[in-house]
Formats: sequence, structure tokens, C-alpha cells
Amino acid sequence: MAGIVLILLRSLFNYLDVNPFTWHARNVRRATDPVIAPVRVMLMGFRIDPKVAPFVVIILMIVVGYLLVQIAGTVLNTAAGIIYALTDCKLSAPVGIAGYLLLGFLGLYALAILVRIVMSWFGTSYANRLMRFLIKLTEPLLVPLRRTLPTVGMFDVSPMVAVLIVWNCQMAVSATLLKGWPIIFF
Repeated sequence: MAGIVLILLRSLFNYLDVNPFTWHARNVRRATDPVIAPVRVMLMGFRIDPKVAPFVVIILMIVVGYLLVQIAGTVLNTAAGIIYALTDCKLSAPVGIAGYLLLGFLGLYALAILVRIVMSWFGTSYANRLMRFLIKLTEPLLVPLRRTLPTVGMFDVSPMVAVLIVWNCQMAVSATLLKGWPIIFF
């Protein structure tokens, strides 16, 4: 939130034509330049007006924040489910633990596919460690889908189909292994 506020403040300073040498304008620019400058260069590469870079950065921050909240929610729900299954003392506790672990793994896998999609939009190459990890993690599901699914124009729809498959697997796990167990804790 602080980053978004700083970028909005920078845009407000630019709109109001505030003296760029004042203490506030200089520090806001210094704080936001490391994030805005690469986006500005990328936009110029796409022949888009670089003045919209602050708003593109705000959208990126919202997307990254959403993905981080989803990752934290998945991990915390999995941990809470395992703790709940361990403390409930039912005979089906091992099945519940396996179900919570499988549900958490599938949730993280779907998020890995989504993060890979978002990173590919911004030209992240295979040289990036995170992108290389995501490619190695998601390719076992995406390669067979790419072979069987046709592209829609120039778009590869296999990641979206993969996310739908993973979500269906999550629903199957919740309907079978976690039947009678709470699914969402947070």
C-alpha cells in the first residue's frame, strides 16, 4: 500500500507541476524511480507513452499483492487444516492430513502457473532464476496440453486449461478426501 501511495503522490506532484527540487518531490521521486524506470523502458520498447508507467506499476503492485495474499492463504489454510486434523482425533485423520496436503499443493501449483503467465507478459526470460524454476515446475502439465490444444490466434491457451484442470482436481480432493472436514480456515 505504501508503494501505491508513493506512486500516486508522485503522479499528483507531476500533475500539479510541483517544483522538482523541493524536499518532498525529490524524495518521492528517489523512492519510486527504481520501480518506475524499468517499466518506463519496457513501455518505450512497446512504443507506448512512458507517462503511463506509474499506473502500470500500480497495476503490477496490485497483481503481485494479490498473488502474495493467495500464496499466504494457501499455505496458512494447509497448515491450519493439518493442525485441525491432528487435534481432532478422528479415525480418518490421516486421510484428512493427506487431503489438506494435496489441496495445498494443488493450490500452490495453480498459483505457480498464474505467476508464470504474468511474468511471461513482461518478457521475463529463462535467465531469471524464478522464471526458470516456474518453467521446470509447470512444464510437465503444460507440454502435453500444448501438444493437444490448438493455439487461438497467437495465444497459447494451455496455461488457462491447466489452471482449470488443477482447480477441478482441488474440487475432487475436497469432495472425496476432505468430505466432512472444513476446507477454508482463513
